[in-house]
Amino acid sequence: MTPLLPPHRSSVPGEEEPAPRRRTAPTSGLGTGPGMVMVLGCYLLWGVFPLYFHLLSAAGAVEVIGHRIVWTLVTCALLMTARRGWGELRTVVTTPALIGRLAVSGVLVSANWLIYVYGVNTGRTADAALGYFINPLVTVALAAVFLGERLRRAQGAAIVLAAAAVTVLVVVQGSLPWISLGLALTFGFYGLVKKHLGGRVDALTGLTTETLVVTPVALGYLGRLQAAGAGALQGPSASPGLAVLLVVAGPVTAVPLLLFAAGTARVPLSVVGLSQYIAPTLQFLLAWAIFAEEISTARWIAMILVWAAVVVFIADVLHQLALRPRLSGRGA
Repeated sequence: MTPLLPPHRSSVPGEEEPAPRRRTAPTSGLGTGPGMVMVLGCYLLWGVFPLYFHLLSAAGAVEVIGHRIVWTLVTCALLMTARRGWGELRTVVTTPALIGRLAVSGVLVSANWLIYVYGVNTGRTADAALGYFINPLVTVALAAVFLGERLRRAQGAAIVLAAAAVTVLVVVQGSLPWISLGLALTFGFYGLVKKHLGGRVDALTGLTTETLVVTPVALGYLGRLQAAGAGALQGPSASPGLAVLLVVAGPVTAVPLLLFAAGTARVPLSVVGLSQYIAPTLQFLLAWAIFAEEISTARWIAMILVWAAVVVFIADVLHQLALRPRLSGRGA
């Protein structure tokens, strides 16, 4: 998936958020009905992304990402025009601190997209799913290392279980699960960069800026392919259907992100954090049941360890949620 988690607020339970709230979002329960529909909708879309990217297997992973970047920028430009948000974009691109961080996040999310598409189109969707299962744990670890946040015992235990899963794959399978780690680390650092932006850049303006920064590279690569007659639009595998699917990569990328941005404004971040496991669960089921990928014994052991880590992580979230009313009552 391009499962992009909260870009300007961490969904890590227990993390302090210094920025003041600008809207009255629900703090308990499941939030509003439309908000839950949006959040579930975006994670369901991200969960079935492998089905879409399998249709693009005739094109190379780098070419797919080139088209994805370009057509996402086109989609964002249309949405920015409809929203009359060009003034916000001008402010961002003329502010060195903002454009610098968004340039870094643009490179990170592009690398995340590339690793994901490569994994799906080379029959390693299960590895991609594993990466997104451990991503929240990587985010917690990065917050502890770079932001000085203290780990609770349950969070530390979950990270140890995830590390054990990676160790099993290295020792038993004899290879580093680089797709899983690459996805978790690129998106973990992406979230870290966006965290430093706070709430200064909204989701659409941020995505527009990120794709704008990397579009020259994407256009250069696609232009080189077309000049050599090797691109998916005119090479041996070219077809009108493939061309349409590549163009659709723009809205396919933007729609779940916008659903996510709108949904998280209406739903508690703790609920969003728990919902994020929907996508990798669907991806793993697709890899196993639909794509018939071989799941080795080492992979099963690793997945069981990761699922145990997820259970510990979720139990800790629920425990913290249960404590909040008591703490609020004491402070009243």
